[in-house]
Amino acid sequence: QIGTIDSYVPHVVGGVKWTQGWGAITGVIAYDSNYEEVAGKVRLDVTVNDALSLFIMGGYGTDDNLDDPTYAIPAGGRGMYKIWGGNWAVWGGGTYKFNEKTSFNVQASYDDWSNLGIAANVAYDIVPGFTITAEVDYVHAPEFDNPDPTRNYNWTNADDEDSIGGMLRFQRSF
Repeated sequence: QIGTIDSYVPHVVGGVKWTQGWGAITGVIAYDSNYEEVAGKVRLDVTVNDALSLFIMGGYGTDDNLDDPTYAIPAGGRGMYKIWGGNWAVWGGGTYKFNEKTSFNVQASYDDWSNLGIAANVAYDIVPGFTITAEVDYVHAPEFDNPDPTRNYNWTNADDEDSIGGMLRFQRSF
């Protein structure tokens, strides 16, 4: 049946990273053997100073078989390694450290299907190894109610094209 494992070819993921004092350049490429699709990302990290770091990342992936409704499990255009809508996506953001315990993080993303996501949080280290993070998230998915069965436009199960959410996370690291 189309879309089921019919060989011993595994999923394959490979990447490289080059790090310097100013930041890093990272690239990764992946092959999804179930849908025979390829996806890749390139990321640039820049350390502006001790308090501010920024990043930008671009991704591209094929989706011919991810849009095919005849597969055993139709993927709706999103795959294991290409989770964004359409062929391309971009991300950007950064971190500002107010002091050694408190930092502000922000990230924005946009993809080929015009989905926009924004996340912002404040992380506070109560004691070494214990962090509390308060976050607010926004997503704009303009085609979430599109009935096209080959595309998973509403991957969040939202009931409106504009959604806001948040979280309060308690993390203990050992």
